[in-house]
Amino acid sequence: MGNNKNIPLQAHLSMFTAEFFWGLMAPLGKDAMTHGIDGIDMVSFRVMGGAILFWITSLFFKKETVPTKDKLLLAGAAIFGLVCNQCLYTIGLSITSPINSSIVTTSMPIFAMVLSFLILKEPITLQKALGVFIGCCGAIILIITSAAAVSSKVGDIRGDLMCLGAQLSFALYLALFNNLIKRYSVFTVNKWMFLWATLMIWPFTGFHVIDINWAIVPTKTLWEAGYVVIFGTYLGYILTMVGQRSLRPTVVSIYNYVQPIVSVTVSILTGIGVFTFMQGVAVFLVFSGVWLVIKSKSKRDLGAKK
Repeated sequence: MGNNKNIPLQAHLSMFTAEFFWGLMAPLGKDAMTHGIDGIDMVSFRVMGGAILFWITSLFFKKETVPTKDKLLLAGAAIFGLVCNQCLYTIGLSITSPINSSIVTTSMPIFAMVLSFLILKEPITLQKALGVFIGCCGAIILIITSAAAVSSKVGDIRGDLMCLGAQLSFALYLALFNNLIKRYSVFTVNKWMFLWATLMIWPFTGFHVIDINWAIVPTKTLWEAGYVVIFGTYLGYILTMVGQRSLRPTVVSIYNYVQPIVSVTVSILTGIGVFTFMQGVAVFLVFSGVWLVIKSKSKRDLGAKK
């Protein structure tokens, strides 16, 4: 416990703020995508906006030399960490409710655990297995509730599954490219990943974005899209990486819970989403499952304790 006092307060504040930004991004992004722009437009803005902001910011920091091999590896990281992750999440959010999209987001540690077992040969304990089972039950209840829903305010099964796929994609990115990401600064990693993501996405979405009828897009939608790019993407990514450098992964995972709390509260207050009893059951099961996975010790933790 004594070590906790040495952990800078800024790491905790960074994680909380990032998750708060993302929690707010779900209802604001959803509102924008129902008033003038769609999911394809939003994901295009996110990757290009992120690329521009990270390249400009990198000019103010010490330049790092990235060998060609690592630049190509960062292209692979961009596929899982940005292209698949952001396309699936943003388009999924445009279809389902912001409440469901943020509940599904908390499933990340479960995917991370399964992939750690398959890729990094991290052992699965009974407690972890139980956590995965309970979490999956919660996700299934959420998907069944969405399948039976007559209103998109409750959710949509297609959107839920896309948001779930986004979590799997990001977990794959963390499992496969963890060592590569740690080699360079936050700005070096993100400027290359966002550049690659822009080069991969814009050839397919550019014509769609050009067709936007800006005359009928409300000013409020532009502000909301700006929030998603600046706060939900650029600042969110920086703050998370600041937090991850000082805090244990288990602590970082717990901050995931901030997201649905903010999203559910704002969605209900603004009338963008409704919260049903079955969604409450799903939240309880997903949270409990994730908590069990986080609480169980990894092979490294057990070794360190000895």
